[in-house]
Amino acid sequence: MVNVAALEAGQNEQAAKATRKRGGRASRVRNREEQATSASKAIWPGLPGGAYKPLTDHDLQRVHSTVLDVLEKVGVGDPPALLVEKALAKGCKINEHGRLCFPRSLVEDVITNACHSFTIHGRDSKYDIELGGQKVHYATAGEAVNMYDPVTKAYRPSTLVDLYDMARLVDKLDNLHRFCQTVVATEIVDTREHAINTAYAMVSGTNKSLAISILGPQDIADTISMFDMISGGEGKFKDEPFCSIGCCPILSPLRYGEDACDAAIATINLGVPCDFAVAPQAGATAPAALAGALVQVVAEVLASVLLTNLIAPGHPTTFAAWPFISDLRSGSFTGGGGEQAVLAAAGVQLGNFYNLPTTCGAGMSDSKVPDYQAGYEKAITNLLAGMAGANYVGEAAGMQASLMGCSFEAFVLDNDMLGSVERAIRGIEVTDETLSFNVIEDTVLGAGHFLGTDQTINLMESEFYYPELADRSAYGQWEEEGSKDINERADVRTKEILSSHYPSHIDPDMDKKIRDTFPIILDEADMTEGNDRW
Repeated sequence: MVNVAALEAGQNEQAAKATRKRGGRASRVRNREEQATSASKAIWPGLPGGAYKPLTDHDLQRVHSTVLDVLEKVGVGDPPALLVEKALAKGCKINEHGRLCFPRSLVEDVITNACHSFTIHGRDSKYDIELGGQKVHYATAGEAVNMYDPVTKAYRPSTLVDLYDMARLVDKLDNLHRFCQTVVATEIVDTREHAINTAYAMVSGTNKSLAISILGPQDIADTISMFDMISGGEGKFKDEPFCSIGCCPILSPLRYGEDACDAAIATINLGVPCDFAVAPQAGATAPAALAGALVQVVAEVLASVLLTNLIAPGHPTTFAAWPFISDLRSGSFTGGGGEQAVLAAAGVQLGNFYNLPTTCGAGMSDSKVPDYQAGYEKAITNLLAGMAGANYVGEAAGMQASLMGCSFEAFVLDNDMLGSVERAIRGIEVTDETLSFNVIEDTVLGAGHFLGTDQTINLMESEFYYPELADRSAYGQWEEEGSKDINERADVRTKEILSSHYPSHIDPDMDKKIRDTFPIILDEADMTEGNDRW
């Protein structure tokens, strides 16, 4: 039997020897370094998705039609008074069950006239994100209440310092484009203190765009006041908002949630983008049939879009279909299966069908540790969501234990994985040049290998993504370097970042004003090197 690996290795070695004769390794390294300074990278934020479409055009129309039936004939329960006032004036009605019903024509008019794209700004403009079209970005999220310790292999309650550390970790991870709230500061009970300190920890740790969940309308207003100070004065934040306010305005199945709707209305009144998430659970709070779960979540998301647009037409709002799955053996939430991946992607496809800014959840591993299970669950869900064209995929990194836990090392691991996912989303560019006929002809009739060609050297950085942690070395070299697995390498990289990266994203004078104005709990000593935390 032919040893294919050995044969290929021999051919590669012959090619390498031939290349060495023409200039040597040092020359190739210099060429690569020079090329890297001028060539575009293999991946970048906002790569166009949309190639993956789990639903046919016929399926889309059937789902859409059934969604309109649900909104018109079943309606949505417990609507807030302001929405009822606006909706009745537009021809809606309250049915015999006290549910607000939306005429089909109104729903379609609202979709047509809704905001179809908007920008979530980074505090550094290079982190601006346009939500619209099918531009794909990956973000954190999750609001877990526990942290995983890789040494003890146990969980502990999450804290404010954990949230700050995650913000500055994500600040250094290129394949995570937004920092949405990852954990809850479980030690803070007062809602105002919790909102202010959560926002402060996040904005202190990263210049990337943010998303935070706040329910109390006054807590939202206080947080926006702090953002105004950072932005340069009263009312300045809404000119270039670097943070969206998240909430779940729907309680599945098909009821408006009072507290979340109050938060949404307060957000609208303050001129801040609404970053909703609607999350029914197939088999529990939505039909077990995936098509039925899709119908319900889309109806619920459109009910959120109607809430926003009937109160403030055209207000920036996400189409946030985050359908989840139940493991019907236990009834518990599960975030990592193929069903989750395809259902989330179908939700994104419906959002693109409506031409609305889309978000979804992916990367929600059920594994309690960052292991093989976590890797394949996160990869398949993140890939399908991105291939479907989600404007941002939340919960894409760091989350473990079905959203109940979070891991520092997992952020670093998942950042590595997302690079490969983004490269797959980018696809293959087919042009006269990339089809490479002349390169093939010249090489076949000449050197017999492609390692030293101008095309190979020129495309080394822009065509291929090179993971930081995934091991591609020969097994002998791997053994010589200590036989470390990817988790061990991630642990080293995590500690390197967190022991040294203490950014100054808030001017010291402004930081003092903020601390004088608001009840900031985060200790300044925890925000500087030498605190022995890492």
